[in-house]
Amino acid sequence: MLRAVIAAFLLFPLLTLADEAQIRRVLEAKLGGAKIEGIQPAPMPGLYEVRFRGPSGVQVVYTDANASYIVSGKIYEARTDRDLTEERLRKLNAIRFDSLPLEQAVKVQRGNGTRVLAMFSDPYCPACKQFEQTLQQLDDITIYVFMYPVIRPELSEQSKAVWCSPDRSKAWLDLALRGNRPSANSACESPVDKNLALGRGLGVNSTPTLIFVNGERVAGGLAAADLQQQLDSAKR
Repeated sequence: MLRAVIAAFLLFPLLTLADEAQIRRVLEAKLGGAKIEGIQPAPMPGLYEVRFRGPSGVQVVYTDANASYIVSGKIYEARTDRDLTEERLRKLNAIRFDSLPLEQAVKVQRGNGTRVLAMFSDPYCPACKQFEQTLQQLDDITIYVFMYPVIRPELSEQSKAVWCSPDRSKAWLDLALRGNRPSANSACESPVDKNLALGRGLGVNSTPTLIFVNGERVAGGLAAADLQQQLDSAKR
């Protein structure tokens, strides 16, 4: 009996590896040859998280131990309504905040500016305009805006004109929030083209994309209460 128990323990890692190999084999074929970067138990018992890299960064799907079923979607915790998949993706796609070239961003500060946020934003993005309204509800915040004119690239000169304005913060808000085009010309040297390259390198495929000081990123805006909570938790 003891020998059987010892043998079972010795075989357990091999069985786990065999399951992982099966998961990799099945899912890499189903995901068009994408390389699986990691496999681990999911928050929901009986499921495994499978990580792979896509155009927008690290993504996850879920499967059972033998890859008989594949689940593409989100896991919510019923008790708290937390989107566990979204929280996980924020961590997996985290960026070192101190690696961002903040000198290429328009700095907007209100109050003492203790809460800090970086944002890739397009002045002609409806979601960005709506999120600018949300940002107006928060005080004591510093926002580093990486101008990212991808929706109407033919109007990128207006983002460049923001950079050439005497008061970049005001010029940005006038354009992004109110739709007022900057009066400055766009002849000065601006970082807009560098921001486009930076965003593509980071897999920024939607605007606004938010990056918090703890490195977590969020594609799309947040409601004011959720944003405030994220800002406060990120700075701890």
